[in-house]
Amino acid sequence: MSSYVPPTVVINIFAVIGVIAALNKILRVLWSILKNVKTFILARPLGLATDPKRHGKWAVVTGATDGIGKAYAEQLAAKGLNIYLLSRSPDKLKDVATQIEQRYKVETKTFAVDFTGGGDIYPSIGDQLTGLDIGVLVNNVGMSYSFPQYFCELADAEKFLPNIININCLSVVMMTNLVLPGMVERKRGIIINVSSASGMNPSPMLTVYSATKVFVDFFSRGLDVEYRSKGIQVQSVMPFYVTTKLSKLRRETMTIPSPTSYVKTALATLGSGNRTNGCLMHNLQGWVVGSVPDWLLDSVQMSIHSAIRKVSLKRLAEKKTK
Repeated sequence: MSSYVPPTVVINIFAVIGVIAALNKILRVLWSILKNVKTFILARPLGLATDPKRHGKWAVVTGATDGIGKAYAEQLAAKGLNIYLLSRSPDKLKDVATQIEQRYKVETKTFAVDFTGGGDIYPSIGDQLTGLDIGVLVNNVGMSYSFPQYFCELADAEKFLPNIININCLSVVMMTNLVLPGMVERKRGIIINVSSASGMNPSPMLTVYSATKVFVDFFSRGLDVEYRSKGIQVQSVMPFYVTTKLSKLRRETMTIPSPTSYVKTALATLGSGNRTNGCLMHNLQGWVVGSVPDWLLDSVQMSIHSAIRKVSLKRLAEKKTK
């Protein structure tokens, strides 16, 4: 029996494979467009997003006195939830709580806590939260580098490395451990974990920060699969640049929203999936990042971060000479 296959047959097979691959790509792009239209254009006016107030009376927000955390506290209060704010500064907590109570006419509670403190801080937090009908937990508190650096250049690494892991990773797990059992018992609840677009791919010279945000994303996605059948939604939010103290950006642009405008759209994505970049422009940036080859993305990020490092080191040197 002859095993000869005519060249035309081989060409036709590869042509069919090419057509299937092209159709798959086209369908994925069309589905992405339709999903973005539904989530970021139709969700709010048509009331398609999950209503957080239906999940409980209280929202707990970590890192609640600035940036995205404060915006989540305000926007959830605007939807009628009472807000429990956790952050490090008692004075800032008091100011934000007063603003929320006066503007949104809801109840607030505060607890000053330093999330660098490791596992010892969580029993006292648990005592504070006991008995509350918590419908939403926003794990927002976070820490990054002061500027991009090589791993071996990190100043005071013995202190910095445990601190960034305690804040970015341990806080998410332990706060979830405190709040999730009550949600499961009530068969309702929303957990929003603020990760970062830096967790979508390795971010050289912000390596530890990027790695902690990958952890937040994977933890969120796995937990959502575990508990979605029990009435719990777990969402990983992965913003690009927002005008916050963490990003050190102050001017709002088309691609760099304010915390308030960002969180308004991010809340509209509840119920549309367990993973989001939070707003339309960031979702488009996420699509681009996901389409670029790893070697090119690594090269671009390394170039940008090296340039920022150079400028930052120059400024530090100038300060020392003054």
